[in-house]
Amino acid sequence: MKTLLSKISATFLILVVMSATLFALTGCNTTAGMGKDIEAAGEAINEEAEEKKNY
Repeated sequence: MKTLLSKISATFLILVVMSATLFALTGCNTTAGMGKDIEAAGEAINEEAEEKKNY
């Protein structure tokens, strides 16, 4: 009985670790993509400001 409980516990632990890793990697990817979008928007605003400043 103890061996079965150990196998179930080990399987549950592996699933928890894999799920946490998946969420962490997904979050990093989303954050990196959002950072690139914000950077592109900032560059576009900066370019427009530079164009308007010359007038």
